[in-house]
Amino acid sequence: MEKELLRVIPLGGLGNIGRNMMVFEFNEDIIVVDVGIMFPEEDMLGVDLVLPDFSYLLQKKEKIRGIFLTHGHEDHIGALPYLLKQINVPVFSTKLTDGLVRVKCREHKIDTSNFNVVEPGDNIQSGAFEVEFFSVAHSIPDACGLIIRTPLGNIVHTGDFKLDYTPVMNQFTDLTRLGQIGAEGCLLLLADSTYAEIEGFTPSEQKVGDSLRHLTAAAEGRVIVATFASLIARIQQVIDAAVLDNRKVFITGRSMINNVAMARELGYLEVPANTIVGVEEMRKLEPNKLTVLTTGSQGEPTSALTRMANGEHKHLNIMEGDTIILSANAIPGNEKSVYNNVDNLFRRGAMVLYNRVSDVHVRGHAGQEELKLVQSLLKPEYFVPIHGEYRMLVTHARLAESVGLPEGNAFVLTDGDVLSIDSEDAYLDGNVDAKYVYIDGKGVGDFDETVLRERADLSTDGVLVVIVTIDEETGDLVGQVEVVSHGFIDLNEHDALHDRVAEITEALLSEISAKKDYKKLSRQIQDSIAKFLYDETRRRPTVMPLIIDV
Repeated sequence: MEKELLRVIPLGGLGNIGRNMMVFEFNEDIIVVDVGIMFPEEDMLGVDLVLPDFSYLLQKKEKIRGIFLTHGHEDHIGALPYLLKQINVPVFSTKLTDGLVRVKCREHKIDTSNFNVVEPGDNIQSGAFEVEFFSVAHSIPDACGLIIRTPLGNIVHTGDFKLDYTPVMNQFTDLTRLGQIGAEGCLLLLADSTYAEIEGFTPSEQKVGDSLRHLTAAAEGRVIVATFASLIARIQQVIDAAVLDNRKVFITGRSMINNVAMARELGYLEVPANTIVGVEEMRKLEPNKLTVLTTGSQGEPTSALTRMANGEHKHLNIMEGDTIILSANAIPGNEKSVYNNVDNLFRRGAMVLYNRVSDVHVRGHAGQEELKLVQSLLKPEYFVPIHGEYRMLVTHARLAESVGLPEGNAFVLTDGDVLSIDSEDAYLDGNVDAKYVYIDGKGVGDFDETVLRERADLSTDGVLVVIVTIDEETGDLVGQVEVVSHGFIDLNEHDALHDRVAEITEALLSEISAKKDYKKLSRQIQDSIAKFLYDETRRRPTVMPLIIDV
């Protein structure tokens, strides 16, 4: 008889911010919770997005019974199209999350006929698992946690959540349902750790609405608000503040335009008639009669706000009197890009307000007191902190122990770790592949950390190319060695150093008999020139021999 064994495998989101993805496996059945992206960190040169590693799932795709999405933020749904290009399984999510995912999948030309809309309280049988959605407060409507019933006991996955007793769009965390599950028995809790380091409670979203209304009324010119395109509740507050101040609203940024249209169609945004205007009407309005909703709160290079900051936007030029509100925190790794934009906007004469100087954003994640309350309600047998960098996970594990979790029953996992649970015990059980998968342009996963290191080397020390032309018949040098460099030395030093590199290469060629062994020849040229350049300049450019036979 097959042993009943539950395996819990994070493929992203543990040890980093973003790329959230969790796999639950019970014997021959697998379900997946969330499939998110991560925004590239500062040292990921040229990378557009980072995906989870799907290789473990693709090896077992016949066992996957369903994908369950907790809410519609990019770090939880952004990688779904890339997975669905390789597997076809049912996807379950609430109405707004489903709408956001469909927008993304249309862009990728992916069939959405297997998508299923659910409501809090619904139960879905998915192989050995029964999954119930329950409502949670977060910075987007329709966010949910999951109660996952297994033959071994109940699992609770909170998704991203906080406790908000005055939410903007009536989105409460269902503490009553959590209390019922706690009374019934909770085998395993997986809970959001993003703000496990922060004491106290998270402020209500209403605080941002009050600030937006005040700042809009006080602004003498245009109000330009940058936020995430998926923060529908925040978008509603911006629109409400504009309407209260008799302003029209212009929307820019592809994802913002698409998401606002979708949210209005589904009834999640209430917008009075004639409030949203097009380009021509926007241009005719007095500055104090216009609010602009835009993407670019994270300093993304091609976003609408970045184009405004650089004077490159097609329809909007920043001018004195503009009030620009960044209604989002900078995601770790994006700080430099965000504050470059802030500097450039100030240079163009705008007043820029962001979270360090004004109450224009509140986090969507629970603080310590909220996390302790959830622990106390559920009283889980085992606990796995999720969604956060490693220090956040450790802090959350200690927090759980402080409110009664038995010592040793908190498991601080990182991506790829396998937690196995049977009828008697829980234990770490090896790991699976969970590397970063990089998107660069149209390339998905076609390079790794080696390429990133090479890009970093090129960006810091430059490149020097040594071009050698060899007679295919005789193996003799044809003409002269050519040397080209970029990002390495000042032009005043250029000719003399290049001449010396050419001389050393020619001398080396005269000593080597096996010139047709191009691989060996290339390595010898590279080693000799790299040593010479370091001795002369104390720099380490990437030396690239280019051997041509004629």
